Parts: sequence; structure tokens; C-alpha cells
Amino acid sequence: MTSMNIIDFHCDALLKIWENKGNLAFHDAGELDVNKKRLLQGGVKVQCFAIFTPPDMPSEQKFQAALDQIHYFYVEVLGKNPEMKQIRNWSELDLLQEGEIGAILTLEGVEPIGNDLKRLNILYRLGVLSVGLTWNPANLAADGVLEPRNAGLTAFGKEIIQFHNEHKILTDVSHLSEQSFWDTLEVAVYPIASHSNARAVCDNPRNLNDEQAKAMFAKGANVHVVYCPMFVKETGVTTIDDLIRHIDHFCSLGGVRQIGLGSDFDGITTKVMGLEHAGVSQNLINELLKRYSEEEVRGFAFENFLRNRPV
Repeated sequence: MTSMNIIDFHCDALLKIWENKGNLAFHDAGELDVNKKRLLQGGVKVQCFAIFTPPDMPSEQKFQAALDQIHYFYVEVLGKNPEMKQIRNWSELDLLQEGEIGAILTLEGVEPIGNDLKRLNILYRLGVLSVGLTWNPANLAADGVLEPRNAGLTAFGKEIIQFHNEHKILTDVSHLSEQSFWDTLEVAVYPIASHSNARAVCDNPRNLNDEQAKAMFAKGANVHVVYCPMFVKETGVTTIDDLIRHIDHFCSLGGVRQIGLGSDFDGITTKVMGLEHAGVSQNLINELLKRYSEEEVRGFAFENFLRNRPV
């Protein structure tokens, strides 16, 4: 059994902590797929924590909800767990010591900023390093994958990406409509898919088609596979083998040095068998090692992102 460091580019632990008004201990709460104990057990060296505001929340409440989730990140995740170290710029990934876990804030949907770029700057100053313009619906920046008109970026969405480019913030394409995706690739210097699978393997609109995946790889961008069963397999019990088929497919498109992992833990209610929480993350690593070289698996687990991150 080989244990190797993992960077997980997407979880919703902050949403769960916020929904429970801070009454879940990040140290070891069993209700959390991602807690410190499970990160250590699973060899997760860097965890990204998404800020997400529910789509049915009144718009005027969303910025405060985002700030409240950041509050819990500082108080519950970092403040009570000295092993958790916030990554505020990409170079700090190289400074993590043995026993430390890097923690990165991300934003899933720019609804909290309304039409005010100053709010995005505040979130950046608080540590947000990756931003997805929208979740599944449309907003002031872009259309998401479930918006029927499939329009692209707005002028405001392009302004947001220019801010990202200037500050080395990743622009996450995982929930974008197809037209928004192509518009983003024209503008973004640092695109990433934080949690997306291959549409050729599982025909779900949240997944990337082959042309999108090849365009990401051509641009030097990482695509992080997601453990959400409905994006892994259309029906039936979902296994680690089913998830690896997405990695196989992305490799066949030339992405072997740009594949990563983005679990979506705490944002999913059903699980891949053997990948029920962060503590069993090495199960995926050990299955991958049966099919790929250790160097390739280290790439998927951690090193591809280190190599391709903004500098």
C-alpha cells in the first residue's frame, strides 16, 4: 500500500458548518466527509474549501452568507486546528511541513458580489484563490450548465476574469454553460475545472465533452475529476473503477499531466463505493497504481497541479 499526498480541489464542508451555525467541530465531526481527522487519515495534503450560497437565498443576503462561511473557515477550520495552514498565494504550497495540511478558499458562483467588483476584491484579500463564475443557473456574470438559452459570459463576467488574471486567481469552468466555457477560455489566463468528469463516459451536462477537455489540455489547464456518482455513471452502483474510466478517457485525450482530483465531499449525498469520505482517499490512489506508473499517479494526486499552478 503506497500512501501519497493528495490535493482535493473541491469540498463543501464550509457550507455544512454554516448550515449548522458553527456547531460541527471541524476536528472530527462525523457529519463532515472532510474533517481534520479524515484529511490526515486519507493523506490529503491540501484541501480546497468552497464558499457556496444556496440559489434560493435572497440576493441581498448572499455576501453576508459568504463572509459567514469565511468566518467559520478562520475560526473552526484554522483557529481550532493548528495543523491547518491557509494558503494565501500559490508559492506557499511549497512551504507545508510534515503533518501540516494546506487550506485554500474558493468561491463557487459569484452571486455574493452582486454587480460590485469591490466585493470580489474583499474576498480575494480574505484568501479566495479560485472562483467559478456561476453554479448551474445564470447570474450577472455567465450562464450555467442548466440555463436553457446556453448564452456565454456577460461584459461583467469578462471584467471578473480580468481581475482574476491580474491577481493570479484561477477561473473555474466546472459549472459553466458550454458557450460560457468557450468565452472563458478566450479570456482566462488561469482556467481550471475543479470538479468535472468526461461527458463521453457519463452523459451529464455537468461533464466536459471531448472538445472542451482537449481545449483545457491545450491551454495547460488542469481538469480535476469529481466523485459525485451522477457525474461518474448514469445508473447503478458506482465504483472506483467507474471513476477511473474518466481518468482513462482524459488520458486518451492527452491529459495525463493535467488531471487532478476534486471530490465534492460534503456537497454530495451519495458516494462512490470505497470513496465515502476524505479518510479513505488512498483507496483511489491504490487502485490507480494498478493501472498507471507511480509518477503518473503522483501527478493525478498532487504534482500536476503543482506544476501547472499560477506562478
